[in-house]
Amino acid sequence: MDHLSVLLDGARVRDGLVLRSILNPPWSVQVQDGAPLNVVAILRGTPWVVPSTGDAVRLNAGDIAVMRGPDSFTFADDPRTPTQVVVQPGPKRTTAGGAELPEVTDMGVRTWVNGMRTRDDVADDSSILLIGKYRGPGEIATRLLSALPPLLVIPSAARVGSALVPVLAEETMRNEPGQDLVLERLLDLLLITILREWFTRPDTSYQANGDPVVGPVLRLVHSDPGNPWTVAALAQRTGVSRATLARRFTDLVGMPPMAYLTALRIDLAADLLVESDATIDTIARQVGYGSAFAFSSAFKRARGISPQRHRDRA
Repeated sequence: MDHLSVLLDGARVRDGLVLRSILNPPWSVQVQDGAPLNVVAILRGTPWVVPSTGDAVRLNAGDIAVMRGPDSFTFADDPRTPTQVVVQPGPKRTTAGGAELPEVTDMGVRTWVNGMRTRDDVADDSSILLIGKYRGPGEIATRLLSALPPLLVIPSAARVGSALVPVLAEETMRNEPGQDLVLERLLDLLLITILREWFTRPDTSYQANGDPVVGPVLRLVHSDPGNPWTVAALAQRTGVSRATLARRFTDLVGMPPMAYLTALRIDLAADLLVESDATIDTIARQVGYGSAFAFSSAFKRARGISPQRHRDRA
């Protein structure tokens, strides 16, 4: 598996959320639910997205926005519109003052509207957003999140995901057996399609996979993360000096080779803790640690909790 495939394999939704939002102007929704990743496709309207840091960005119908959490962000008909709705974990929707907002039951399955009661209340100039959220531990690997900007916008002109968005929108409004699984798989496919296009753009700084030095090193560590790799061993396999490898790897990937390998091992272990019943000692040796104790210490340094606690929470 090539490095980009391994990176994108970190997107596997298990407890995600997919819904439609119909928003009648004036409107402004601030999202504070801490989700690690949000994907929003604009089905209708020209809303603005306002990240927690940086400038507001105007979107058009057909555009897709990807927001990296846990920082908050706002969608609005105008950046100057005061916040009317706050999305809390759950999800729970409140007013800016904290009063809980009721759910709307007659606008269709997985559909939320801002204060409207019936389909007749939808205005001609309303915006319609298709929202997908990755919410649970392990759904988005740390290595993937660290490679993304806080806000990524794919314009409609790029045609990325153009065939998938209508299918996801249609399936969102259906309520049949296995529907949640269908939505999760479609959301994964849409996100992977978006990110593959972004990562392979010539103007994207993430070009490590195609580099003649760093690319082979990435393939080596990803194909065998449990191997006791050293910078010297990797440099020898690629025919360069240790200093050249360390400098080039850090420039293109953003961290030294051994730091990257450690992060990769911890990410892989975090997924294995959730997805398998293997013992912690077995997982430790599978990802390159000599003992469960050494692995547990490294995992707690990286994630702030023990491997067992990570498994229990998931």
